[in-house]
Amino acid sequence: MAQYFEIHPENPQLRLIHRAVEIINKGGVVAYPTDSSYAIACHIGDKQALDKIRRIRQLDDKHNFTLVCKDLTQVSIFTKMSNDAFRLVKSLTPGPFTFILNATREVPRRLQRAKRKTIGIRIPDHPVAQMLVQELAEPLFSTTLILPGDEDSITDPYEIRKRLEHELDLVIDAGIIEYQPTTIITFDEHGAEIVRQGKGVASMLE
Repeated sequence: MAQYFEIHPENPQLRLIHRAVEIINKGGVVAYPTDSSYAIACHIGDKQALDKIRRIRQLDDKHNFTLVCKDLTQVSIFTKMSNDAFRLVKSLTPGPFTFILNATREVPRRLQRAKRKTIGIRIPDHPVAQMLVQELAEPLFSTTLILPGDEDSITDPYEIRKRLEHELDLVIDAGIIEYQPTTIITFDEHGAEIVRQGKGVASMLE
């Protein structure tokens, strides 16, 4: 049965954030808010929790998983960024963007997209998400909370609890969040490219 924390979306209660971090560190799978949707997450090094997320969302190894990071310093540990990529990521974060970058050896192979060895990176502009990764001191392994058969993320945390109370260890309620997919940007030898236009606006690439 999932625990349920009501956390203020603008001024998160630190004691509840600490309890959420404890649950994550003990192998818990949590639903939490971002600036574009609710997402589900676990500790980056927990294989059982990762497998649970795969089952919940029915994902294969072609899916681009995401690491939610606290800042660029953390991003640079887990990805290989050129100077141009660094400047672009810096200019667009925090915000509703997902950047697909080459992973370093710090990223467990099971989190990388097969063959391409890439990983998605996010620095969301949401106080709860930011405080979670700040207190965790490690990236969160994360994916948007879109259930099999659904086209959009669940917007209401009460519905998340109703549908997943036996699958999740924690639901963080920060109010209704309407689903607006992130803008996805990839990098290759030719530079940066928008492969999905979403909530985030990157006028320099349009």
